[in-house]
Amino acid sequence: MPLTADRAKPAVPFGGGYRLVDFALSNLINSGLRQIVVLTQYKSHSLDRHVSQTWRLDGITSSYVASVPAQQRLGKRWFAGSADAILQSLNLLRDERPDIVVVVGADHVYRMDFAQMIEAHIESGAGVTVAAIRQPISLADQFGVIELDKKDPRRIKAFHEKPRNATGLTDSPHEVLASMGNYVFDAEILIDAVIRDGENADSNHDMGGDIVPDFVARGEAAVYDLNQNDVPGSTERDKFYWRDVGTIDSFFDAHQDLISALPIFNLYNREWPIFSQQLNSPPAKFVRDAKGNLGTTIDSIVSLGTLISGGHLERSVIGSWCVVDSGATVVDSVVFDRVRVGADAVIRRAILDKDVVISAGATVGVDHDNDRARGFTVTESGITVVGKGVHVD
Repeated sequence: MPLTADRAKPAVPFGGGYRLVDFALSNLINSGLRQIVVLTQYKSHSLDRHVSQTWRLDGITSSYVASVPAQQRLGKRWFAGSADAILQSLNLLRDERPDIVVVVGADHVYRMDFAQMIEAHIESGAGVTVAAIRQPISLADQFGVIELDKKDPRRIKAFHEKPRNATGLTDSPHEVLASMGNYVFDAEILIDAVIRDGENADSNHDMGGDIVPDFVARGEAAVYDLNQNDVPGSTERDKFYWRDVGTIDSFFDAHQDLISALPIFNLYNREWPIFSQQLNSPPAKFVRDAKGNLGTTIDSIVSLGTLISGGHLERSVIGSWCVVDSGATVVDSVVFDRVRVGADAVIRRAILDKDVVISAGATVGVDHDNDRARGFTVTESGITVVGKGVHVD
């Protein structure tokens, strides 16, 4: 909140011209996977619209990305969890009859070739393979941490949810393996698992919290270390990037990862592109203001249709069809589409949702007490968030 006040988290804009769901879908498409369903439920209109308008594949070759809402096929109830979402959508698997099912979250920022993970899954002989990324052991209490079987390091011995005293990896004691929330299943085994889980009244019906631990307990879960994954066009700097943007702070930090000269996550990898909706918009424009004052832009991303007229941008990501007027300053900020920043306004360490209007001379992120008094969200780290359509005086 407030970025999810009227949209599902996967529909939250990211990086100027994308939605979070675009990263998961782009990875799947680039991996050669062409039958994709997006299971949706809460506040799904923005997400459904984006999927239908953007992700149109070739129906002749049975390629599709289909948004599938909760349909109450098993009674008058909504999805009770991610596993229950699959249980209530088993008609999709029974119609398509796949051998392998890839299950991914729709709100992470990363690149990954799932075809390589599928190969590793088949070789392992396990019922499920869990994608994992190496993280510093100091951050173990923020993730679900995988403990490997010492006899067979491809197998998962135990799964620890946010442990405080984690044990490092044998080959890298200062690191742990954190679950990425991406899974590969044998289809029939997945179907059996979610049916059994649906019959368990004590389950939370969650993929990561219930289904995977059940496989681990039975010795049927394998791990896929992202270090094994070789994405075309990746560099040593961004090769194993993965970010869970589930908080305002992590969402803000992920944007900062985009804008350096040698970015930690490179949007400009043409061999593994991130696809999204292509707006019918003119290029961004940078002009002097009416008095001839130059605008300046440093270490920033500026999207199509945006006009910078004598303003100053620094370490910021600006969406489409924005206007930054004369003398305005936008620093260390994330600005969504159709935002207007008035003359001499100052924006610092802020996130501005769509259609926000900043009046001339107004400030956001300068005085946090004043920001809170105006009803804006301010995180402990000092990031101010202004919700959709707000007019700031």
